Amino acid sequence: MANSTESFDRRANHLLRLLQLCGGCVPLHSLQCQVSNSVIQTLLDKELVQVQNTGRGFLLEIAEDF
Repeated sequence: MANSTESFDRRANHLLRLLQLCGGCVPLHSLQCQVSNSVIQTLLDKELVQVQNTGRGFLLEIAEDF
């Protein structure tokens, strides 16, 4: 069971690094093929990221408190 948890944590950390490298935010639709919804939802639940409605789409961005 530890392997799946470690794998999940690696994917979550990878997404956070990706956000940092992209200036703190990326269009949410661009991630849906690369990152599972459960990883995104977990980061939202932990309040590490937030979703912003731009009126033209949604951005996933690093939370200000992070």
